[in-house]
Amino acid sequence: GVASAGAALAGAAPATAAAGGIASALPTTVGDPLTTPIVNGLHLQFGADASSEVVVSWHTLQPVSHARAMLGELDGSYGKSQDAVQTSYTDGKSGQIVYAYHAKLTGLKSSHDYVYAAIHDGAQPEFGSFRTGPRGREAFTFTSFGDQGTPTLGKKYVPPAGVTLANPPWVNDNLGSPAAGDMPAGIERVQPLFHLFNGDLCYANGSVDRVRTWTDFWDNNSRSARHRPWMPAAGNHENELGNGPIGYAAYQTYFSVPPQPGQTDITRGLWYSFTVGSVHVISLANDDICIQDSGSSYVRGYSQGAQKAWLEKELIAARSDKNIDWVVICMHQVVISTASALNGADLGVRQEWVPLFDKYGVDLVVCGHEHHYERSHPIRGQQPNATLTPIPADTNTDIIDTTKGTVHMVLGGGGTSVTSNQMFYNPPACRVITSVGPLNPTTNRRPPVYTQEDAPWSAKRDAANSYGFAAFTVDPGTQPGGMTKLQVTYYNVLGPQGQLAAFESFTLQRPRTD
Repeated sequence: GVASAGAALAGAAPATAAAGGIASALPTTVGDPLTTPIVNGLHLQFGADASSEVVVSWHTLQPVSHARAMLGELDGSYGKSQDAVQTSYTDGKSGQIVYAYHAKLTGLKSSHDYVYAAIHDGAQPEFGSFRTGPRGREAFTFTSFGDQGTPTLGKKYVPPAGVTLANPPWVNDNLGSPAAGDMPAGIERVQPLFHLFNGDLCYANGSVDRVRTWTDFWDNNSRSARHRPWMPAAGNHENELGNGPIGYAAYQTYFSVPPQPGQTDITRGLWYSFTVGSVHVISLANDDICIQDSGSSYVRGYSQGAQKAWLEKELIAARSDKNIDWVVICMHQVVISTASALNGADLGVRQEWVPLFDKYGVDLVVCGHEHHYERSHPIRGQQPNATLTPIPADTNTDIIDTTKGTVHMVLGGGGTSVTSNQMFYNPPACRVITSVGPLNPTTNRRPPVYTQEDAPWSAKRDAANSYGFAAFTVDPGTQPGGMTKLQVTYYNVLGPQGQLAAFESFTLQRPRTD
């Protein structure tokens, strides 16, 4: 397959120039090991147009020379070389500078398989592959989960007072678990075109060594993210105290997502959109409008309405584009949840964004924050009560007409050790954060104030398994004006090497816009 073609090239560097110029394209000089880091955390992102733009990214803890991506074909020929742009941040806790390199490949062929090599001077090339998105209506699959963490241990155990351990064991300090290590293999079994990572990536904000946690995160996920774009949304745990004015500098450095009008140096990369075939994906940063105080600093309102204004313009443009059938929102915090503990739903999202989702007929919202699997009936409109309870527009759970309402999916089983599938209310109910109390000087947090509601919108939830992801296959349909479908399967991930079991499948459908 594509991946093996890239791997084969690793041993093909000394070939003659006649073999497609590989010898001149892929240097073999070994750098000084004291000053030349390897290519770390190789991963991909789509540009605004997934059919023609892909960004190749990696990072190091020392600056490098001539960072670039070489673009190749499956036959092993390398043509284009694209220099990478260097960005960096200084971790506010350790003082460590992290350098990231982003090589944007443009002018690509649609629905085309490529191989590539990420290189900087003196380092061994790291290889990957990708497929560009379709131009126009074609079938493809994408996946989504959130709330992963890492499978690695970053902190020495601190024994209780009076107990001395000569060799204290390592413990996990970023809410990770072995399941976090199983997820990339599960995704690779499906081989989606891209993956939507709906926030709380590695929980570095809670770890002793934030840079190590990010490194572990990329070491774990690069085995998938080097072959297909992992497109993120910023969660509350991406807010790291001291990393930039509002805490997202690490996230903004590791990722290179499509820039948006009206973003500042502080807000760049926090919200963005991209188009894949007939699907328009909008990624949002909820901390801007959430009431809950759940990051390393309380930053509610940081965009001063800019994100919401941008969102409405995006929705207007998408819904007036005859080439776009599906509008998908990727975000972290939730509108719905029937867990009796953990976070709950946030009134801020219901107040600020749900009316826009309703007005412009958003089809699907994927989110995390609650660490279980749950989905709503299609919802449209809100009850005139204190929690703005979403109103289910239909109760069919197998074939769902998204012109009637928006389906919300909680996909927070990405690997975190703190799971919420054992916390469900029976019958379904919801705790909604309606305000926050005064600042607690001990925790430095504003405690949530909850109002409980019934949950007539709750359609399906998985109490048996903690970990999994959803896969979405676009069926574009055959006739202009005919039906198009999203075939959805939620998979449980059941252990090492990503064994899967299908928990449920259902279909979203709507008329094509052409």
